[in-house]
Amino acid sequence: MRSGMKDIFRALQYRNYRLFFGGQCISLIGTWLQWVALSWLVYALTNSALLLGVVGFSGQIAVFLLSPFAGVFVDRWNRHRMIVATQTLAMLQAFVLSALVLTHRINVWEIICLSVFMGIVNGFDMPARQAFVVYMVDKKEDLSNAIALNSSMFNVARLIGPAIAGFIIGMVGAGVCFFLNGVSYLAVIIALLAMRVPKTTADGPKRHPVRELKEGFTYTFGFIPLRSVIIMLGVMSLLGSPYAVLMPIFAKKILHGGPSTLGLLMGSSGVGALIGAFFLASRKSVLGLGRWIAISAGIFGAGLIGFSFSKSLWLSLIILSVIGFAAITQMAASNTIIQTIVEDKLRGRVMSWYATAFIGMAPFGSLLGGGLAHRFGAPHTVLFTGLFAVMGGVVFAAGLPALRKHVRPIYAAKGIITEAATGA
Repeated sequence: MRSGMKDIFRALQYRNYRLFFGGQCISLIGTWLQWVALSWLVYALTNSALLLGVVGFSGQIAVFLLSPFAGVFVDRWNRHRMIVATQTLAMLQAFVLSALVLTHRINVWEIICLSVFMGIVNGFDMPARQAFVVYMVDKKEDLSNAIALNSSMFNVARLIGPAIAGFIIGMVGAGVCFFLNGVSYLAVIIALLAMRVPKTTADGPKRHPVRELKEGFTYTFGFIPLRSVIIMLGVMSLLGSPYAVLMPIFAKKILHGGPSTLGLLMGSSGVGALIGAFFLASRKSVLGLGRWIAISAGIFGAGLIGFSFSKSLWLSLIILSVIGFAAITQMAASNTIIQTIVEDKLRGRVMSWYATAFIGMAPFGSLLGGGLAHRFGAPHTVLFTGLFAVMGGVVFAAGLPALRKHVRPIYAAKGIITEAATGA
């Protein structure tokens, strides 16, 4: 048992990663406080499913538009300093939002503007953060464990944050959640400044940014395994956003609850996601993760279908934990495969496309979910997206044999498999 736990947390042996892990655990709890409080505030102000989708869209569309360009600069600039800057800007956004709410001056248009600002920050933060992970672990074989532990801390926060948010909103209002999120950023900023990191920019001559952008695009979408994994991730992000953005409607109208119910629903998804993250962290090899992308997509879709029919809080909590498990497994498995096979000189640009797929497609899902829910209702919207998620898993599974042929030589060159192995 002790050996098993040691394997799960083996990336924590590295000082830089321990600092990052600790700071992020605190900061991400604050992020979830803000996410839940913001969705509840928008619905309380407008009582509109469409505006829930609009706010979700405005907060994430910048990631879709900026991340590919940001990836060029992630490969040029110091990634460590870049993350410190983006985290500082995110902290300021949370404090401004808190001040507006606590002084009762908040309007929907201000929420949209601040959400757009945060989206711009995330457009640079996400590819920089993803490309920086490799510099926090000394042994590349522990990279997959670090990625899985990143997912685990994200979901520990998702388990704790929404529950705290529901309590705080009910007791003192959403403004305090935004203030606490601003304070939480100090933890990750201090941790980043305490790190001792090597040079985090790619070597080689700098060319015109447009040429480097084109090079990153050609490499990412010209290589079948990268293209397939990223497109699948984008599809799942598109289909997964509606149920999350419509959660206040399920909490209030379908399950007849309040902020605490919303916190429970979000927290239960976090429980399943945490189990999924620890499951991936316990794995010692990247082998077989492609199969798990397909399996988790099918489980995710089936969970959405079940959730769309549920009228029971307890049944909804169980189903959401399954959805959380599948979502994090699909995301983390995709991240691990990409980080394993990508060339380091192109890591920032490739991870920018990962960010575009994972976060950048979410605004379209939010807008789609809000629009469909306004027309057909939240349950039918979630049912629709669940059916398409299952179909996506089936299509990806059918293409796995072809993907293995391309990935196998890379795994062999890295020593993950031997030349005599029959598959990857």
